[in-house]
Amino acid sequence: MSLRKVTIKSIIEKHHNGEKILTITAYDYALAKIVDACGLDLILVGDSLAMVMLGYPNTLSVSMDEMIHHTKAVSRAVSNALIVGDMPFLSYKINKKEAIRNAGRFIQEGGAEAVKVEGGTDICKTIKAILDADIEVMGHIGLTPQKIYRFGGFMVQGKTFETAKRLILDAKNLQEAGVFSIVLESIPWQIAELITKEIDIPTIGIGAGPYCDGQILVLHDMLGIFTDFKPKFLKYFGNVRESITEALNLYKNEVLKDVYPNKEYSYEYVGDQLEDLKEWVENNDLNKEASELSKTMEK
Repeated sequence: MSLRKVTIKSIIEKHHNGEKILTITAYDYALAKIVDACGLDLILVGDSLAMVMLGYPNTLSVSMDEMIHHTKAVSRAVSNALIVGDMPFLSYKINKKEAIRNAGRFIQEGGAEAVKVEGGTDICKTIKAILDADIEVMGHIGLTPQKIYRFGGFMVQGKTFETAKRLILDAKNLQEAGVFSIVLESIPWQIAELITKEIDIPTIGIGAGPYCDGQILVLHDMLGIFTDFKPKFLKYFGNVRESITEALNLYKNEVLKDVYPNKEYSYEYVGDQLEDLKEWVENNDLNKEASELSKTMEK
């Protein structure tokens, strides 16, 4: 299948044509290569890697260096999808200068083509500053995991009149600031539908119902690899954890029973001096020979 390189322009075109925008997370070379071959539009190197790749309890502990490390791996694998780097906690809220520098690292070092930031109206000035540095930005409102201590956990947002109204206004202001799309996370589907109708840029839902312009899931969640918790919106589209477990147990049993590796999975010595080599091993002091080799290498 011949795939066309996805750009922000083509994402916007899909939105205007009423086509669904297909997005997913990825954090390493091998899985990113598989994702890219499947023809998805956008790969987010999400700060969710803190939990699913690095074992942190939430997203707050992952550093810029760790995010850049994983973004580099993904960018080496991807030829078609648009790559977006997720700016981690404290990388863009200290001041505009630092926000621009960190966003630039995703582009210059990581190979990303845009960055994502969490926040609404409060973050618009920073978004404009990043855009002024010629770096494209994706927004993110609703459940923003970098604020879980303020929220009291991974809680659904926009469940009251006032909080829903704020989400709608935040979305309008993010559009005005210049983001090319907005992630809507863990909000009632009716509010996501209202936002999607009221703005002219794509909405990408995760736990925001069926009326967003596109959808995103954490790859390790939807494959059933990461199972520490399962939010209501998550559907397992595969059971890779079970497949991996089955394969590892099979490997363990075959090694223990001397079934694997047999000669089919072994290399042959093809020279005609094997018997000479065996004779040399039998007739020489190998400890002495090894010691003499070591002394030679030290000179």
